[in-house]
Amino acid sequence: MLMWRILRRDAIEVLYDERARSSLARYFAVMNDEKPAKFMIAKRLPAEFDVDEPLESLWAKHEKLTEDFYRIQGEIDSERISLEDMVAPEKSYLDLKIAIANRILERCHFCNRRCGVNRLRGELGYCRCGTQITVSSIFEHIGEEPELVPSGTIFTMGCTIRCLHCQNWTISQWFESGEVYSPRRLALAVEGLRKGGCRNANLVGGEPTPWLEQWLETFKHVNVNIPVVWNSNSYYSEETAKLLAGFVDVYLLDFKYGPFDCAKRISDAPNYWDVCARNHLYGNKYGELIIRVLVLPNHLECCTKHILKWIADNLGRNTRTNVMFQYRP
Repeated sequence: MLMWRILRRDAIEVLYDERARSSLARYFAVMNDEKPAKFMIAKRLPAEFDVDEPLESLWAKHEKLTEDFYRIQGEIDSERISLEDMVAPEKSYLDLKIAIANRILERCHFCNRRCGVNRLRGELGYCRCGTQITVSSIFEHIGEEPELVPSGTIFTMGCTIRCLHCQNWTISQWFESGEVYSPRRLALAVEGLRKGGCRNANLVGGEPTPWLEQWLETFKHVNVNIPVVWNSNSYYSEETAKLLAGFVDVYLLDFKYGPFDCAKRISDAPNYWDVCARNHLYGNKYGELIIRVLVLPNHLECCTKHILKWIADNLGRNTRTNVMFQYRP
């Protein structure tokens, strides 16, 4: 467990980096148990709803509760109230998210493809994900960004895009069988990662997006304070972005391609630029951001430069951005 302190001295140094602490102030506070993770607040925020009411009605209630959530988070962060003062309700904001996500499974549109399959009836869409979250591996990762190391990483099967250069092809395209987890069992695994010294729960794959309903249900049963890191390709729907608000602490988002057809040609991801940009704006509004930009050969002008300019113009020059040079053909 302590090997990371030797191999990743930057993971210690980042704790004293003023720019990192400014960009990820709340994350560091949750990591140090000085503030509660968003999912813990969501479990204490009362919600009145019926799971059978129209989806539009559930969304309207969710929108109002999202406003309430961030107001209450502000009061908790400023120590005007404490989480312990909030009694666990019969139904919570997190329960409402689960109810909406379950309805989405009936006509799946967690990602931007909006396949519309009924996963509750066994239909499979582009990602080939069913209703039982399937895990490739769970471990302490010491290869992530220094502020995340050691990271409690959970790799789930399936993906919403198909990158020709994917490093996790066997996971994303189901060449592994994986292992099915119940939400309660996965919650115990998350708790074990935290108790073992991991700084966060890093939800990755493949891609975590197809499993959002199961992730929400998992964290309903997590009883330790741990920051949630959403490690995504950014190709998720606006509905997913809304459900992530008030749940995710750190958005660890890829920004893969510029505003041309590169995403469609290389990753089968039409309209990637617009979707990705929107989701980065959501992440910046509702949580804290770390952005990954993988530099691809011959894509400096069409992709990398456009991405970095967009980040600087729309999110600010102090946004935590990891420009990566680890492409392998």
